[in-house]
Amino acid sequence: MAGIRFVAICVFRDGNRILVASGHDDVKNERFFRPLGGAVEFGESAEEALHREIREELGREIKNVVRLGVIENRFEYRGRPGHEVVFVFDASFVDPSVYAQPTVAICEAGWDGPAEWLALSESLPAPLFPAGLFELLGQAV
Repeated sequence: MAGIRFVAICVFRDGNRILVASGHDDVKNERFFRPLGGAVEFGESAEEALHREIREELGREIKNVVRLGVIENRFEYRGRPGHEVVFVFDASFVDPSVYAQPTVAICEAGWDGPAEWLALSESLPAPLFPAGLFELLGQAV
């Protein structure tokens, strides 16, 4: 039986850009973007999970963490249904040089290449997940 996953992600805003990883759903043949982060483990707060996940995925430390909202995300990925409660955060990198890099290496399998800065425009080159994130970012100015 599938369960609901609790996830913490961070948008790392820089002007009108956010840092995202690129993925691909082989079943739908669809490329997509998603901010970095991951599952909240038992006994860990969403913010603690975010610090751990960014350390694991990017090898970077973060500060000024602010929760922007929570999204309930029901989706299908690679032909299987999924259900997540996604805690969406904004934060800053301790090392400000990250913002000048066009890409940031990801130390975790499953992503197509490094993280990249995505300009939030109406004509995104691929969907931004979780669904509702674009609208949440518009409200959390």
